[in-house]
Amino acid sequence: MFSQKLIALLPDLASYILVVNEGSFTAAAKKLGVTPSALSKTITRLESALSVKLFERTTRKLVITQAGRKVYDQSVLMVNAAQQAVEVSQSDHAEPSGSLTIAAPEAFLNSVLQPFIAPFLQQYPEIQLKVRAIDGNYDLLNLGIDVAFRLTDKPDENLVMKELGPTNLVLCASPDYIRANGLPTSPSELEYHDCLYLAEVDRDNVWDFLKDDDFHTVTVSGRYAINHSQMRLSGVKQGLGIGIFHDFVIKESLDDGSVVPVLPDWTIKSNYHGAIAMQYAQTKYMPARLRVFIDYVAREVPAKLIKHN
Repeated sequence: MFSQKLIALLPDLASYILVVNEGSFTAAAKKLGVTPSALSKTITRLESALSVKLFERTTRKLVITQAGRKVYDQSVLMVNAAQQAVEVSQSDHAEPSGSLTIAAPEAFLNSVLQPFIAPFLQQYPEIQLKVRAIDGNYDLLNLGIDVAFRLTDKPDENLVMKELGPTNLVLCASPDYIRANGLPTSPSELEYHDCLYLAEVDRDNVWDFLKDDDFHTVTVSGRYAINHSQMRLSGVKQGLGIGIFHDFVIKESLDDGSVVPVLPDWTIKSNYHGAIAMQYAQTKYMPARLRVFIDYVAREVPAKLIKHN
């Protein structure tokens, strides 16, 4: 493709990205300050130039085609690079500013990260922070996320990773539940107890236990499953059963005696065991707002994690 033709397509590709991100011509057109019909003509022109169909248009929704997804993935990289070029030209003489989007599991946000948000924003008044509570695996670029916090032993190898510290899983129950139902002395006994689990993905009710060379896998059951750590903890405190929590979630409750440990000599494995990792895309020119956030978290958070272990 001739460079002149490529340059002419750049605005159309940027418009296309916005349509995909917004999910409709109407929403994207509003952000661009044009009419939906004008934006639709832009996308039609782009489809003609690329000789591909980018969307399946229906009366109810806009569905991106397989070819359209490939064009989007590459175009996002182009727009991100252009944004970085603008930012790096300003970073040497401007205070860190702009919008920063981070994502983390709900439990980590509530128990660890939340106390650091206000001091960070006070230190950098020109930065706008968007926080999303997301568990599981997801694509940072497609969701527009700058930094992701993950609790895993299998971090995304395509991203830069900074390990903030380890996290351990703790099995616990309320004193009332133990008095009424007894204290399990081996993992296999959990099959006879009510257990609270996430029910978020497969194997959330399959708990693995390790002690020296002894390995047990137990499929637990119970009448209450919820993917919200504080509500699950509340259920455990009210005697609904035995639950697994990260140490940073449960430490305060263990200290005040509202819950007691179960099988403390066993190491628990699950979908969420491993290190607490901060991950972000590899880039040659890092925006100042991203750099100061990463440095801030790397400096402040590990000390808090140590207190929970």
